[in-house]
Amino acid sequence: MAKKIKTIIKLQAPAGKANPAPPIGPALGQHGLNIMDFVNKFNEATRSMGDTVIPVEITVYEDRTFDFIMKQPPMANLIMKAAGVAKGSGVPNREKVGKITEAQVEEIAKQKMQDTNAFELESAKEIVRGTCKSMGIEVK
Repeated sequence: MAKKIKTIIKLQAPAGKANPAPPIGPALGQHGLNIMDFVNKFNEATRSMGDTVIPVEITVYEDRTFDFIMKQPPMANLIMKAAGVAKGSGVPNREKVGKITEAQVEEIAKQKMQDTNAFELESAKEIVRGTCKSMGIEVK
């Protein structure tokens, strides 16, 4: 018999550096989960990923057990890493903060394909270009 799902929690945590402080602790604590159990399993699974932010979807069951699925890093983080900038532009339509190549756009699109609602690579590339535009990063 399948376990009964109580709720699904979506969080973002730095790879290998999750801790019981907010936002993780309170989000898990309110559902009666063992916070350190999640933190240790997440950190073990993401230790080799550097300092990337990893979105995670935690399925909480009625018996207070859980499973989690890790997603790809947020698109904005991948774009900032490719462009070599710390953050996007405050006024993206006037102030450009960096550039990425068409090849980098394709690489990010391939990596994020499973997390987007795009069925074709070209559609995923459009999503990446749109995110670049809203961050003030030019695509060359």
